[in-house]
Amino acid sequence: MHKTEEIVSAKNYIMEKTNHVPEIGIILGSGLGSLADELEEAVVIPYEEIPYFSKSDAVGHANELVLGKLENKTVVAMKGRYHYYEGYTLDEVTFPVRVMKALGVQNLIITNACGAVNTEFNPGELMLITDHINLVGTNPLIGKNNDELGTRFPDVSEVYSKKLRGVAKNVAEENGITLREGVYGWWSGPIYETPAEIRMIRTLGCDAIGMSTVPEATVAIHGGLNVLGISCLTNMACGILDEPLSHEDVIAVAAKSKKSFTHLVKNVIKSI
Repeated sequence: MHKTEEIVSAKNYIMEKTNHVPEIGIILGSGLGSLADELEEAVVIPYEEIPYFSKSDAVGHANELVLGKLENKTVVAMKGRYHYYEGYTLDEVTFPVRVMKALGVQNLIITNACGAVNTEFNPGELMLITDHINLVGTNPLIGKNNDELGTRFPDVSEVYSKKLRGVAKNVAEENGITLREGVYGWWSGPIYETPAEIRMIRTLGCDAIGMSTVPEATVAIHGGLNVLGISCLTNMACGILDEPLSHEDVIAVAAKSKKSFTHLVKNVIKSI
């Protein structure tokens, strides 16, 4: 579990660099980091400069914390995230969420690029996360609880805020954006799932599968944040189509979805 003094140390360092007090946090997934470039009055801080932050080696992740204005709201954006498959502990993966909370964030938008398990979905579409299934067998709250950060046994009956989902659906409808809804499954990676595993995952009730998001959402709920999850469906999961998967394709499709993704998130922020 995270230590309060480490969170405060990171928070204080960030506040020394900027006068922005963020109300909304965004975690930007693979190929989606360009949204952070649209922040006005931006202050960019490399992760490696912030106490207790780590650095991701994943392709498509810039390792920068960006604070600024977006749609007249003060925002802090993670331009890239850490993954469990990179060998980081779940404390390291989720530490930035604790710091966002300490900075003043109340609403957290978590995004990712992932594979579609639901055969009615299509690559390039966006999916609103209604719930998730943890398929990894561990979670970031295991260990001694820090009562200053949250309760020992948090309720997870509504991880992804119904209110924020309603905002996102209204924005999508008003702007003609196709927005699927479904359950996200967390897979450890770094290998993609086998066709047999995808059949199992579909049977369990997942509509999409990816290698992130669930740890951050879990810690956000533990800390009392409102969470909105948005997936960019970059490919059909393994075995659905007769073609191999590659991370290069994931990044490429995410880039093609950038316009609708950016438009959706910006208008959601405007409406919060």
